[in-house]
Amino acid sequence: MTVPTGRRERKKAATRQKIADAALRLFMERGYDAVGIRDVAAEADVAVTTVFAHFAGKEALVFDQDENFEQRLVQAVRDRAPHEPLMPALRREIHALVRHCTSEDAAPLWRMIDEVPALRAYEESMRLRHARALATALTAHFGLPPETTACRAIARFAIDAFSLARESIDPEATVDEVFEMIAAAWETAAPALERPEAGAEDHAGSAPS
Repeated sequence: MTVPTGRRERKKAATRQKIADAALRLFMERGYDAVGIRDVAAEADVAVTTVFAHFAGKEALVFDQDENFEQRLVQAVRDRAPHEPLMPALRREIHALVRHCTSEDAAPLWRMIDEVPALRAYEESMRLRHARALATALTAHFGLPPETTACRAIARFAIDAFSLARESIDPEATVDEVFEMIAAAWETAAPALERPEAGAEDHAGSAPS
């Protein structure tokens, strides 16, 4: 998780976490549909406006790590170590996200998500948004047009690896299996993804990294 550095940022993060924890307690105790935003505000001892200052709506309270997950995926592309290949960096990050979401503590939360149509719809829209953010990071990093199909497809496959792994009896193996296919697709697409300004000897015979 990204750690806030300034005092103001730490205070905001602590308030946000307090609200998310309060919401989760109520959802687990009473059921998602039986809890309203006012209930969450009262449980967290904050104003309703404070809840909305941190979360766009009730569904967002369930996915409180949404923005952090998206940032981590983007950083796996943008901030990885020099000369570290792209696929291992992405695979490592997806593994970390899967471990977070498949822990024993997370099981009741995901059962609730699977049972509530509004939460399933929100999760789907969240996955699409993460795929778009990851595709944007890929095209920006490699100096490619935003509509580059290969980057959009690779991004979607990476997000799907997370979704498939969460539902698998062996999440870690599922991530590895899907990423073997993703890596093969990336290698195949490599010749069309060379940056025009890059030297030929830097890229010959290899995928962008």
